[in-house]
Amino acid sequence: MRNSRSHREAVRPAVPRLVLVTDRHGAAVVEAALDAGLPAVQLRDKDLPGRALLALAERLRLATARTGALLFVNDRVDVALAVGADGVQLGTGSMPVDVARRLLPAGTLIGVSTHAPGEASAGADFALFGPVWATPSKTGAQGEDRLREAVRAAPIPVLAIGGVTAERIAAARAAGAAGVAVIRAILAAPDPRTATRALLAALD
Repeated sequence: MRNSRSHREAVRPAVPRLVLVTDRHGAAVVEAALDAGLPAVQLRDKDLPGRALLALAERLRLATARTGALLFVNDRVDVALAVGADGVQLGTGSMPVDVARRLLPAGTLIGVSTHAPGEASAGADFALFGPVWATPSKTGAQGEDRLREAVRAAPIPVLAIGGVTAERIAAARAAGAAGVAVIRAILAAPDPRTATRALLAALD
């Protein structure tokens, strides 16, 4: 696939207020969420081999480009480069932010995943912090007070992740979060479009 960055200005996009984290199993839902105004998608699938991951990333790049949404690729800087993604999300075991920055085109957003206050790197553009609330796959919810500490300690915007629902967004924003990242709130919703609109309305 042709790199869609070739005709873009090297201006870094604004940090999105809502990110849907998806894998191959949720990819079909993404189109519906994008139609409802979803501003950003993060592709996170740790089990896919490189070729299959690239194909999925290409599919999501086409889908997000149609609506003007951002695409982030988790960890795989090479895949992000190949599809012209808008950014990468780096975990605690990923390459350092400064190394990724040298490899990526100007204007690329870099997010970092954090699990304790003070972990956010000043070289990144934003941080995900969580899990704030408990989820079926993650125990050890950190709670709103720890989110508030993480926001205060971070030199960059912080997005809350982990058990986020439309009803909990007010608490996340009150703790200082610039936005939220979700998985089940959209992927497990009976109507992904309605769920996406509810999340966006709560963020206004």
